[in-house]
Amino acid sequence: MNLLGGVISVSGVAVLTLAIMVVAALGYLLGRVTIKGVSLGTAGVFIIALLFGALFYNNLAGSLKIGDSSYLSQALKIVENVGLVFFVTSVGFIAGPKFFKNLAKNFKSYILLGVIIILAGGISCIGCYYFGITLGGENDHKQFMAMLDGLLSGSLTSTPAFSAAKATVENMYAATPEVAEAYEAAVTVGHGIAYLFGVIGVVLFVQLIPKFVKADMEAERKKLSNADVGEKKAYTGKLIEIDGMGLGAFALAAIVGIIVGGIKIPLSGQGLSGTCFSLTTTGGTLITALVFGHFGHVGPINLMPSKKTLENLRELGLALFLIGAGIAGGASFIQYFKPVYFIYGIIMTIVPMIVGYLFAKYVLKLSLLNNLGSITGGMTSTPALGTLINVAKTDEVASAYAATYPIALLAVVLVSQFLLVIWG
Repeated sequence: MNLLGGVISVSGVAVLTLAIMVVAALGYLLGRVTIKGVSLGTAGVFIIALLFGALFYNNLAGSLKIGDSSYLSQALKIVENVGLVFFVTSVGFIAGPKFFKNLAKNFKSYILLGVIIILAGGISCIGCYYFGITLGGENDHKQFMAMLDGLLSGSLTSTPAFSAAKATVENMYAATPEVAEAYEAAVTVGHGIAYLFGVIGVVLFVQLIPKFVKADMEAERKKLSNADVGEKKAYTGKLIEIDGMGLGAFALAAIVGIIVGGIKIPLSGQGLSGTCFSLTTTGGTLITALVFGHFGHVGPINLMPSKKTLENLRELGLALFLIGAGIAGGASFIQYFKPVYFIYGIIMTIVPMIVGYLFAKYVLKLSLLNNLGSITGGMTSTPALGTLINVAKTDEVASAYAATYPIALLAVVLVSQFLLVIWG
């Protein structure tokens, strides 16, 4: 039996499902390996997904579609997006009850930190460009620019910046369709090369920093709780549940968030014609879930899923997101890998983290967990937030992530496009 007009067979869907389960099982086993108190956690799923994609992508593609492997990338994109919606919507609900009060208290700090982190990434990208040109190993400067812009979006794990960079190089460098395709490919390859360390680097950072500073995590959790300025008043009447687990409310928030994230705002300026900014599914679902979580109900109707439901969907979503992105990325990673580009990507990940951490600690005077939560948001790192929640043993770090993330999201899109404009 075939589905979608013969595109994907039922047996092919079963094989894809089996592959996802195998990657998840092996990934969680790898994530459990602990060396001196540091482990990969859920990021282990991403590493196994990359390896699986590099070794078995073509075999897996053959089981989904006769003669056309492109349908596998579409299937994996669905897995990735479903996971992203589950994870980000859960994070929004969890952070919502305290988010707006916390944001009001630390508004300037979150804006400054989000901008500082992205600017540090942009400056490190410029530094890599001039270093590469000085070495004389890059003959096509425009293609090198496109590659570095892809590396920047990958090092910050930013899909919106990745999409904006591809659209910008198409508009700026499109002498012919073939040339445009080549430059878009450079952006894509750069993004894929840097994405690996972009994920793992921040995951390790939020685990290592508390150990380096010998933090008292119990004391840090109390500081984080004391930063909140009180809870909203509970509804005094009896709430009507859509369903016992809150899945109906969760689905409603996700639907509204996807619609909000799909709204496109045209950008104008040199090289930006036809380019649009949007919150994307990530930003839309995050903001919508924050609002739902903040109010908790509409009249007598409860809009807040249970904590256990949110925790389970958060973990499931993160795993699916990493599997979908990892298998697809692994297919081309080895083919286009170049050591110097990987080093550039490491630089663009490490420099913003260190600059952001020091700025938050010594200038903004943020507590450790507020600092690290803001770093995960400023680096737009979904997997690192999941790791930080496990390290901190409290969901409250999600508030700092959620406050910094939208600022960083907008900044990284604009910086990514600006670099191509000034270099072009």
